[in-house]
Amino acid sequence: MKAARRTLLGLASTFVLGRSRLAFADAPAPAAEARLVVVLLRGALDGLAAAPPYGDPDYARHRGDLAVAEPGQDGGALDLGGRFGLHPRLANLHRMYAAGEALLVHAVAGPWRSRSHFEAQDLLEAGADQRMESGWLNRALRYLPPEPAGASRRAMAVGVEVPLLLRGATQVGSFAPAGSTRLEAPLWAELAALTAQDPLLHPALQEGLRARGYSAAVLAGTEPPPGDRNGFPALATAAGRLLAQPNGPRIAALELVGWDTHAFQAARLAGPLGQLDHGLAALQAQLGPAWRQTAVLVVTEFGRTVRTNGTRGTDHGTAGCAFLVGGAVAGGRVLADWPGLADGQLFQNRDLAPTRDLRSLAKALLRDHLRLPAAALAQAFPGGAEATPEAGLLRG
Repeated sequence: MKAARRTLLGLASTFVLGRSRLAFADAPAPAAEARLVVVLLRGALDGLAAAPPYGDPDYARHRGDLAVAEPGQDGGALDLGGRFGLHPRLANLHRMYAAGEALLVHAVAGPWRSRSHFEAQDLLEAGADQRMESGWLNRALRYLPPEPAGASRRAMAVGVEVPLLLRGATQVGSFAPAGSTRLEAPLWAELAALTAQDPLLHPALQEGLRARGYSAAVLAGTEPPPGDRNGFPALATAAGRLLAQPNGPRIAALELVGWDTHAFQAARLAGPLGQLDHGLAALQAQLGPAWRQTAVLVVTEFGRTVRTNGTRGTDHGTAGCAFLVGGAVAGGRVLADWPGLADGQLFQNRDLAPTRDLRSLAKALLRDHLRLPAAALAQAFPGGAEATPEAGLLRG
């Protein structure tokens, strides 16, 4: 993962499932009041675990004991309408879905086919099929109206670094909560897993973590980290407070690490999923009435393999899932040109095949939510004319 590197050395038809509570009477927010948040999940979220397609007859066969149980069973998925579900750790996201404020997009990927975290993350943030020195969101910012007098920067990175997504010619702000240089619990959990076979390093690391309050429950995500001021919920809380201010930023970028689940995925995925779920709820709570003008795009660099590996995990894949959340979102639906999981339907005989383009989601938010012109979309995603903005993602 990028954070670890820096810190530590198709079918033609579209399935639209679930209940949709579109509030057509709600007038769209003026561009100056629209809030956009992009959440980068570094390490490659397994979309088949976060949003299990339990209705696909080949899902359980491929996943074995890593398959999320069907809704209604012990530890089963939270149902999204009869074919797809959410991991049980995503209860707040499921609540938002039921309220028509969350949208699941499945079998989605960018145009790249790299299995390298570092390359794929750079391409995801650059918005191109080659690495660039600036990010797609920064390049789009130049088309926003000038910032009003006395206002803070229009866009802000919330965390210890400014991601490539927001780097470029347009100046942006940054905010790191006090104590935010500490590693997050998912990274400590990954370190513990990587050293599990070392008879000297692993016991020493475990003892050091226990001494600092990082119990097995904390590393598994079932308990909050001790005095955690750097976890994703804390960052999301800070972002919500900033975005809610009358003269605050209107665009924010956040990151959450810990998704590279090559081994013991079922236990290790619970923590990051819980962090994401609690963070989205914290963002909603802090935004208050401004939640109605907010759209949150949650994306990862690529998905993971359909079949499990020999260490009860999954490896680097291709298509996965993305989430679109917020009061401005026409949610309560699943968008999936589902390609199927039968052996002959897998991409390169190993991955969920991509049938949607992540750029189409981002372009729709720039055009329909921030009201940016076609020139902004062309600048943000050079050479991406084939990825047309996805229609109908927003209310109204």
